[in-house]
Amino acid sequence: MPGEKEMPQTGFRSTAKLKQLMADHFHELDDASMTGSRKIAWCTSVGPAELLRGMGFLVYFPENHAAILGASRMAAESIPHANAIGYSPDICSYLTSDIGSFLRKKTPLTAAYRIASVPRPDVLVFNTNQCRDVKDWFAWYAREFQAPLLGIHTHRELGEIREYQVSDIARQMEEMVPLLSEVAGETLRRDRLEEAVSLSRDTSLLWKACLEMNASFPAPWTFFDATIHMGPAVVARGTRESVEYYEGLLKELRERAAAGISTVPDEKHRLYWEGMPIWGKLRPLSEQFSALHASVVASTYCNSWIFDQLDPADPFTSMARAYTELFIVRDEAYKEQYISRCFDLYRFDGILFHDAKTCPNNSNNRYGMPERLMKRLGVPALTINGDLNDLRCYSEEQARTNIEAFIEQLEEAA
Repeated sequence: MPGEKEMPQTGFRSTAKLKQLMADHFHELDDASMTGSRKIAWCTSVGPAELLRGMGFLVYFPENHAAILGASRMAAESIPHANAIGYSPDICSYLTSDIGSFLRKKTPLTAAYRIASVPRPDVLVFNTNQCRDVKDWFAWYAREFQAPLLGIHTHRELGEIREYQVSDIARQMEEMVPLLSEVAGETLRRDRLEEAVSLSRDTSLLWKACLEMNASFPAPWTFFDATIHMGPAVVARGTRESVEYYEGLLKELRERAAAGISTVPDEKHRLYWEGMPIWGKLRPLSEQFSALHASVVASTYCNSWIFDQLDPADPFTSMARAYTELFIVRDEAYKEQYISRCFDLYRFDGILFHDAKTCPNNSNNRYGMPERLMKRLGVPALTINGDLNDLRCYSEEQARTNIEAFIEQLEEAA
């Protein structure tokens, strides 16, 4: 895996298969980019990947590349290059590290897979269900490559999902089909679309089952493990390979749970991680929590790739619903209810909020939620200040000290 020395050491049999799946993904894209043998669509991580696969595209996810930049710590060298052309250091560090990487012509894919560059897009497709930054990010590449840019504009701050909202998103997806057909050089095949939706749903259900294995005591794996093993749920959903991968991982997690095997030895404390990972610090954070006998058993982030609403019998409506019911799109009341349901399932002792400096949409500590949840659930919360990719926003010493004090607080309350 890229940035492997910075990653937590999971000790899973499935890791070898994961590495091969990710290598195959990037090599297939690189070959298509070099030879023109397949059309390539860039897609935001929770964009309509199933539609693109149904049109025959290979699908590339720049957010995955940005996460690799963060995990490999190449982001620090890349971000200033995007700042130099006018992209603020205050906006999404996925965007700035990825564009900066392209500008300096250096990618972690080279060290990992001997790939010189990200694949050239034939079309770029975004969904603003995450934030406005994905549109600006893709628009830069659309100008750079002179490639068509298509987008879905999602309703935000939603409580109850209304049918008109789902219908609106479904219609936006359907309106993409003619231009996608023009780029692909072929028409949408309903059978291929339905298969992609079905495989994505199966991947989602298996991934959900993997994550819910942490309802076990002790938890067989942690949030830090899951951030690595979620790769296929992002880049390979809609494929048979992702389904097969999670079938194997789920089997392994069930074996670990039955045998009482845990990533964290002598688990004493169970925690919930709210927000983005700090990609360049996964391993030291994993090791610190493990040394404190604290297992981060669940997160909002890893659950973001559960699309169990998908239905191959009604692909456009179900894709629209799946991509509109995301946690990040919802209002504060829904988010608090969601975390409360996670508390009932995982029985965690405390909540860790990551306030990511450049990612306000995934930082849910800024409007009083930690205080409300502490009162509602009766568990303490800690906010860790940092960022997903820009480590200039993160003080390792401060975080370490605050985490140690937080665990001491849990010890005293036990």
